[in-house]
Amino acid sequence: MGSIALQSWSRGASTSLHLLRPVGSNPKLYDARRVQFDVRASSSRKSLKKLKRESQQGKDIGLRNVTEKEVSSPRFEEAQVDDIPTSKDSIDVVVAAPRDKVLQACTVTSGLMAALGLIIRKASHVASTEGLLVPDCSIDVPFGFETWHLGLIAGVVVFISSSRFLLLKSWPDFADSSEAANRQILTSLEPLDYLVVAMLPGISEELLFRGALMPLFGTNWNGIVAVGLIFGLLHLGSGRKYSFAVWASIVGIVYGYAAVLSSSLIVPMASHALNNLVGGLLWRYSSKIKSLE
Repeated sequence: MGSIALQSWSRGASTSLHLLRPVGSNPKLYDARRVQFDVRASSSRKSLKKLKRESQQGKDIGLRNVTEKEVSSPRFEEAQVDDIPTSKDSIDVVVAAPRDKVLQACTVTSGLMAALGLIIRKASHVASTEGLLVPDCSIDVPFGFETWHLGLIAGVVVFISSSRFLLLKSWPDFADSSEAANRQILTSLEPLDYLVVAMLPGISEELLFRGALMPLFGTNWNGIVAVGLIFGLLHLGSGRKYSFAVWASIVGIVYGYAAVLSSSLIVPMASHALNNLVGGLLWRYSSKIKSLE
């Protein structure tokens, strides 16, 4: 004689009985020692919450052997419930933004920051000319450039890029934040698009933060650090955690120091844009290597 299997479904779960084997020559008698069953939670969030609540209250939810009498009972309810994670933190999904949306957001945001930076610089110049006790941003951090600035730009780029590389290898939280942000923004881009998303933010952010806000706070360590911290906090979001904000704050302080040291806004602009480009290209290269493994 063979064995029988019973399976049923309800709103909150599906139930399977495994399986009854006949005892002796009487087909009406079945050995219940091998009977097991399980309930697998469906997509009903209410059922999952109820089962988890019962589990937390100490109710015995699991597999066990049962008797033939219990099998025939209509109130047969013992179950094994799969541990299905439902918390938001258990699902880490990063959705890549479409290419046109990324480029549009980059262009619009960069344009707004650049416009605000230019307005502040112009307003401070007018106020200073009129005799008000307002620092002239265009004088404190001008658009000057000298040959030796090339060496300073190269040094800043090497320092920041190498520091980022070391942190990606040694600081998991920072690595996760960077990966999430890069995947969301850079995944859909074409190679030449990297120039756009590197140059526009680099130039506009420096125009606003180091070219407008920092002179108002003061071209000293207090102003450099204060604006650097603001710069870092504004880099939260899009998958980036506080570890990334800490890193961005340090980078902002370095750009501020470079601007004060060189008395030029070109230096932090070029350094920032080149660092963005290096970071983006390295991520693209490493992503291709991983996809081939």
